[in-house]
Amino acid sequence: MGKIIAVVSGKGGTGKTSFTANVGLALAALGYRTLCLDCDITLRNLDLALGMSDKALMDFSDVIEGRCTLTEAAVSHPNYPTLHLLSAPVCSGDMDISPEQMRRLLQEVRENFDYCLIDAPAGLGQGFRLATDYADNVVVITTTDAIALRDAQRTVTELSHFPTGRIHLVVNRVQKKMLKAMHATIDDAIDTAGLPLLGVIPEDSDLSFALNRGMVLRERNYYAARAYEHIAKRIAGRKVSLMKI
Repeated sequence: MGKIIAVVSGKGGTGKTSFTANVGLALAALGYRTLCLDCDITLRNLDLALGMSDKALMDFSDVIEGRCTLTEAAVSHPNYPTLHLLSAPVCSGDMDISPEQMRRLLQEVRENFDYCLIDAPAGLGQGFRLATDYADNVVVITTTDAIALRDAQRTVTELSHFPTGRIHLVVNRVQKKMLKAMHATIDDAIDTAGLPLLGVIPEDSDLSFALNRGMVLRERNYYAARAYEHIAKRIAGRKVSLMKI
């Protein structure tokens, strides 16, 4: 059975979508059948991050409502056939999707994929609940700024039903010079969020360029791509040292 991993944060702009896309690509490159599921019903962007905006014609609501099968809706990446995308529906507000419908969808996903990364929307609304209620693990994405860390703390309190060891922290957009100037360390972020660390992703000025062009980070010598690959290997159970910033 596959593993469902929800990728969440308390606020927008922490890098959930970039994380989902690039760790999904890295898992697929390791040979795992991987699904990236966009759960941001109002503002989906995962298709752009994967360079697949012209591929996703159906979304997960079509599967739930029986308009198509999971196989038909989950389109494969043109360069990585083991990577698939299942988009979110586009609507102006919350949808009438029940927890039981989401449970059945994710059960089918488990039966067809080794890993599923769910890109949750910012905040703690319907999309957050849909992404986390039936996930096996949760990754909380934060940056080192005080607002993001406070929101990460709030997010963790909403996940208190998860057993110890099922929630991990990723600190994104880390700049060594900024940390020194603030007299802060990654340990400070870990202590504030109260979670074990899954990985650290450095600030990479080329990341936004790649995302806007629909490029795959791992196919170029981008700094952040190595960090995503290290995290993917840890998710897969391999021992990899933390990337030095």
